Amino acid sequence: MAHVQSLDPTASPLAYYGWELRRQREANGLSQAQLGDIIFCTGSLIGQIETTKKIPTRDFSERVDAALGTDGVFSRLVGLVLRSRLPNWFQPYADMEARAAYISTYQAQLVYGLLQTEKYARAVLATGMPDDLEGLVAARMERQRILDRERPPLAWVILDEAALHRPIGGRETMRGQLERLLEFAGHRWMRVQVLPFMAGEHASLAGSFTTMRFDDDPDVVYTEDLISGHMTANPDTIREASRRYAHLQAAALSVEDSAALIARVMEERYGDRSQPEERAVA
Repeated sequence: MAHVQSLDPTASPLAYYGWELRRQREANGLSQAQLGDIIFCTGSLIGQIETTKKIPTRDFSERVDAALGTDGVFSRLVGLVLRSRLPNWFQPYADMEARAAYISTYQAQLVYGLLQTEKYARAVLATGMPDDLEGLVAARMERQRILDRERPPLAWVILDEAALHRPIGGRETMRGQLERLLEFAGHRWMRVQVLPFMAGEHASLAGSFTTMRFDDDPDVVYTEDLISGHMTANPDTIREASRRYAHLQAAALSVEDSAALIARVMEERYGDRSQPEERAVA
């Protein structure tokens, strides 16, 4: 008889997910292979998720709910699972970000996390050499679901022009990332501006920061250092952050001119070079 690994559903959100998946599958009289056939994956993957060796995706969870008639149980659980894959120090920020009514951020080096494509996010997160890269990528993509709400937070993003030129993940990845930014050019809830190199010295040479406002709670400012993040609701810090952000907005290109710059960089730096250049006719 095959050994069945026992699970402690209280150990973690991932362990509870795996335990519940096994319980619901067996209650429906299905083997791992049979459930895999129904939701178009392997029985091995079902077993790996049940024993916490693999992280479930949202698509997988939605297909399981449909197959087992679980009324969205796994679609709800997967959010908790993916949130738990975030670094412990980052989880409080993610919780606040999900509740924010207004987000304003200046990013000095990278594209803002809520706007990153999956390929770009994977390249960025891989630099930290994590043990669970795929879990971190899935968690970052899960964060972006707040943008799909009927009423998402109003977000204002200022990107340093350096973020457009740094070739994270290679040409194809960067082209896809800049195309993603251009999708927000006319977005109702999202505004993207670029702080151009020509702005010279500016109000946040010290680095990136994010301010979040809430309907019923004090504003919060978030910054990161080499290994962790820091949040504060100190009124003096909030005022200083607001002052600096106003100066950054004044120095940044307009939303329309920012989109034009993004499109130009996308074509000039990351355009399709597979076609031979045309020779001038004498």
